[in-house]
Amino acid sequence: MSSRERVLVSTSPVLQPSVVDTSWLTEQARSLVTNVSRVVRGRDEAVRLVVVAVLSGGHALIEDTPGSGKTTIARAVARSVAGRFQRIQGTPDLLPTDITGSTVWDQGRHEFVFVAGPVFAHVLLLDEVNRTPPRTQSALFEAMDEGAATVDGVRHRMPEPFFVVATQNPVEQHGTYPLPEGQLDRFAVRVRLGPLDPAAELLVVREQLVRATVEDLLPVLSASDLLAVQHGVRGLHVGEPVLRYALALVHATRDEPRVVLGASSRAAICLVRVAQAHAVLAGREYVMPDDVQRSAVPVLAHRLRLAHVGDSAEALVAGIVAATPVPVSR
Repeated sequence: MSSRERVLVSTSPVLQPSVVDTSWLTEQARSLVTNVSRVVRGRDEAVRLVVVAVLSGGHALIEDTPGSGKTTIARAVARSVAGRFQRIQGTPDLLPTDITGSTVWDQGRHEFVFVAGPVFAHVLLLDEVNRTPPRTQSALFEAMDEGAATVDGVRHRMPEPFFVVATQNPVEQHGTYPLPEGQLDRFAVRVRLGPLDPAAELLVVREQLVRATVEDLLPVLSASDLLAVQHGVRGLHVGEPVLRYALALVHATRDEPRVVLGASSRAAICLVRVAQAHAVLAGREYVMPDDVQRSAVPVLAHRLRLAHVGDSAEALVAGIVAATPVPVSR
């Protein structure tokens, strides 16, 4: 039975239960987490968040200071999926055509032909995205949002599946261009790493002194299998009480006086999608409020514009989760 036959996606609305082989979905999802964790030490929650973003059909943004392991996580996820992989290093002189490609004159055919750029891949690693100028960032985010890139007035579709794992340094770092709210909204989750505990850091240093362990990783999912898993995740049952609970969290960000710009409708969709992916990893056929709670901070915090610079969006979202009544049924 092929991967596309294992998951039969219903033509009814996505929140209705479809015929999904949940055990197969869970097996594939966990194999991705396990594979990445072989080379990423002490970052279990970060690995899980990046993986659920991919499983939900979204993109992941990993943020921390240089040398904290952002690129290692991104490369490990990328190497775990078989398919076309491309990496772009963000620099201040990077041009939009360096990402999307361009049309060039073909002497032999006597016509202009399109030469695709690195964005046309199944897996795209964009390292230090906030070191690229805003015009170049816009070219990338069209592809992320619409699954296509427009070059010289012609629209070109991305391959499927297509996902981006981007890394960025904190905005206080020299030579960075902060991502606008509209561009941050394209990322399903933002993952902030934080410091490793001493035992995990010792293990990382020991392993890296011997060899770059990420190079040892082999793919555990084909591109077609990943596409099937993404369709299966979207078919997972979300009960009406859980859906209303997710929307209540999103609406609370808009009503919060410390927030200038609250979470969007896209954020609400991402929150449910990521919660569905968490449920698949847990081996369930339905989403629970716990899945929504676990997803709330990484999905919502980076989308908020706060009134005061010193406030923490993560703490604010965590407070909203704590204060919002939880439904008792699924």
